[in-house]
Amino acid sequence: MTIERRGPATDAGERAMLEGWLDYHRETLAWKCEGLDDSQLRTAAVPPSELSLLGLVRHMADVERSWFRRVLVGDDAGPLHYSDEDRDGEFHLTEADTWKEAYATWQGEIAVARRNAAPLGLDDLSEGRSRFSDKPFNLRWIYTHMIEEYARHNGHADLIRERIDGATGE
Repeated sequence: MTIERRGPATDAGERAMLEGWLDYHRETLAWKCEGLDDSQLRTAAVPPSELSLLGLVRHMADVERSWFRRVLVGDDAGPLHYSDEDRDGEFHLTEADTWKEAYATWQGEIAVARRNAAPLGLDDLSEGRSRFSDKPFNLRWIYTHMIEEYARHNGHADLIRERIDGATGE
């Protein structure tokens, strides 16, 4: 698989700009994982941290699920990889955790995110709430937060990838 990253249009309207930046950051995380095997993707950044590229992909699947299912439309979708007993479960990897499964799950959550957001306007308020606030969020806030979330973790991914094989890049 070859990941193509498309930068957002420089003259897009607000919604297209937000969706373009979000897709760019989604593609960047996939690009940082490209060409690595499961063992490399499970490689932790720097002990004692358990942060890994595969863990980041699993984390972002849960983040997509949380914001675009539970918060945006009030869907009672539970977490995929963590629990109350293991709040960092997405980073607690075993040999059974594979790129194929993690990537498919993440892409599935992205597809649901797009579907759930499509009929809404940027000012439309969420039906659900986050675990951090009892207030509703508008779609614009959710898009902006997701861009921030990916951008932060893509910075982690840069460092992890460089540690694994020396590959660098924006």
